[in-house]
Amino acid sequence: MGAVCSSISELSNNEPLRRLSGTEPIDPMDPFWNQLLSFSFLTPMNSADSRLLEEATLVICKSFAINNCKTGNFNSLIRTFLVRSTELKASAQLEDNIFTWQTYNALFIIRCVCKYFVEHLSEELLLQQFDVKAHQPTDKTGSTPSEQHTGTSEELITSLVELLVDVPVVSCTYALHVEALNTLIVLLSIQMFQPQPAVRFSVYRFMMEGKCSIHACVFMKALLRNFIEQQKCPAELFKSSEESGLYRVTAAVASGLWSVLTLGFGGKQKKSEDEINDAILANQSLLFILILANHCTNEKGLHNPYREALFSFTNSQDQSNTLPTQAVATFKIDFSKLYTTICSMLKDDQTTLLLYLLVHRNSHMKAFILSRTNTDQLVLPILKILYHAPDRNSHHIYMALIILLVLSEDEFFSKSVHEITLQTIPWFKERVISEITLGGLLILVVIRTIQYNMTRMRDKYLHTNCLAALANMSAHFRNLHPYVAQRIVSLFAQLCKKHTRLIEQIRLSAVQDVTKKPRNTGFRRLNPGVSSFRGGHPNGARNYQLMPVLVTSSQPQSSVYASVSEGAVHTIQVSPNISGHSTEHRHSVDVFLL
Repeated sequence: MGAVCSSISELSNNEPLRRLSGTEPIDPMDPFWNQLLSFSFLTPMNSADSRLLEEATLVICKSFAINNCKTGNFNSLIRTFLVRSTELKASAQLEDNIFTWQTYNALFIIRCVCKYFVEHLSEELLLQQFDVKAHQPTDKTGSTPSEQHTGTSEELITSLVELLVDVPVVSCTYALHVEALNTLIVLLSIQMFQPQPAVRFSVYRFMMEGKCSIHACVFMKALLRNFIEQQKCPAELFKSSEESGLYRVTAAVASGLWSVLTLGFGGKQKKSEDEINDAILANQSLLFILILANHCTNEKGLHNPYREALFSFTNSQDQSNTLPTQAVATFKIDFSKLYTTICSMLKDDQTTLLLYLLVHRNSHMKAFILSRTNTDQLVLPILKILYHAPDRNSHHIYMALIILLVLSEDEFFSKSVHEITLQTIPWFKERVISEITLGGLLILVVIRTIQYNMTRMRDKYLHTNCLAALANMSAHFRNLHPYVAQRIVSLFAQLCKKHTRLIEQIRLSAVQDVTKKPRNTGFRRLNPGVSSFRGGHPNGARNYQLMPVLVTSSQPQSSVYASVSEGAVHTIQVSPNISGHSTEHRHSVDVFLL
């Protein structure tokens, strides 16, 4: 690296990197930092090259981890970034691209080094790498006495959060925002390499309880705003130095972002317009929202302000003056824009998870969704997920189905889906249907999911949720297409056949058990119609429940009933007893405790 352009093959012998990872301490005010951060690095453009980058820098990172304990150069690098980050807000307003470029380069190096530390060191050693300084005595924890409570790692995390909140997203800061998010994700990924709950890691406690937690509401708002706006990656980041003058000014941003940070979505080939305009900032913002909302959720003594903010934000377009019933830190955002963005991005499982969290826990957003007249905008993408279940992962299918189940609990939703008429559904291949209601299509897709589950997955929870969704909406079925009615009848017939087979299996099992085991003399006789009894079971069991299963026994004019109570199976033989010429039939019940 340095002022000249570097390639992956040259990194292991790169002089500035060798000095950074060497045994010589570098003062934060040394001109070396300007030289190091003025590099133009042709970073990888696909996942294979990303692995090559890690292999090429493995020796340097290992040497850095060893020598940094004495030199403190990592701390000096972070201090250099912190100084520039503090001044970045004014820099962004002045569009000082060179200053932004060098700040990005510093953060890029920090993130690459942190990734190695997280993967190879324990958290205790990781924090030591942040806090150690040259020529300063350290205690057994690796920190100087003045840093026992405010470590450099927490300062870095706080600075990154403030950068994402305060620095506007413009063309020259787009890559810096993405790199800041990726650095935070790398630091929180420590849980992937050490088997213990997130709450026990200091980096998670810094996020939940540290100085940055006071920005929880505005931070979540900024991340949601990034997701809503779906801002495309600036086109100049894809152009070569011959094509763009801006590329020559921000060479590191242009070359360093696309592959390493997009995990291989980039390529050296000429990209289509859709590929060039990938909204990577929106995607990374959404991923970080989910990381913050789904860690440290139920731990006693640890409050998650980000999760609370996500579940309590309100509609900025709502003019009502309703006051909250309790004091909750929250923010406002445009529900209409959020709803539109979610509907357009439901093909991704991370967006589906966000929708599930909002429908399940944010009462304001749930009420807004249920009040929409354009319900098809949300329901159709969900149905498409279920329709293509064989091509989706099980988590995506579950989330989509549970969202439908939650929505089906609302009476207005169950009615409104039958009032929306669809003309064509291009992805529905079973049969060409020119006109069908949204409710009818919903029934068809859920029935198809049930049948697919019965033949392939055999997941009882998926089966139960599908049937529950149909049961919730069944009272409001109307204007059904003939094909929909046919599929309902077909499903009923299929379920009846399966039920009959199960009954037959129970009958055969009961008969075999009776023939194999001797009759127990301690039985009770019950009057007709009695459904329970108290008996002197050898194990002290009481209050057995009789559950008729409509099974015919092997003996003529007899029926066998089966029941389960306290882990024991009870077979009951019912025999008719006709007395005299009266048409009245009396029954006696022999209960055998097996």
